[in-house]
Amino acid sequence: MARGDGDSATNPHPVDRLVGRRVAEKRVALGYNQGDLGRALGLTFQQIQKYEKGTNRISASKLWMISQFFGVDISYFFEGLPRDSAEGETEALVPTPNLDYPPTRMTLEMSALAPQLSTRRQKLALDMVREMLHETSAEA
Repeated sequence: MARGDGDSATNPHPVDRLVGRRVAEKRVALGYNQGDLGRALGLTFQQIQKYEKGTNRISASKLWMISQFFGVDISYFFEGLPRDSAEGETEALVPTPNLDYPPTRMTLEMSALAPQLSTRRQKLALDMVREMLHETSAEA
């Protein structure tokens, strides 16, 4: 099998990673922890972690159960994917979520509030965050 087809725990398919990230974002936005979602699905929080990282694929039935629990249409989890792509192009077109930094309520709130700022203020906020990250890495 080709690398990135989702059959390897070390190289999950980009669509699996994106769907898992969307599950994590919605879970955090609604105020649930991984244990809450796991209990609702009859799974352990460790399995939810694997789903959210894209390490394990979420079956169609589990994804449907997740959508029902969150009160969203199942298509929510696929938003951002290209509709039409040739075989093998999907991997390049799927946005790659940064799984090193899972979403938190605060980062989701920052993301939701940022568009309300003027472009100039968005740039100032971005520059400030970059500067803080630079200072943090210099201190280490």
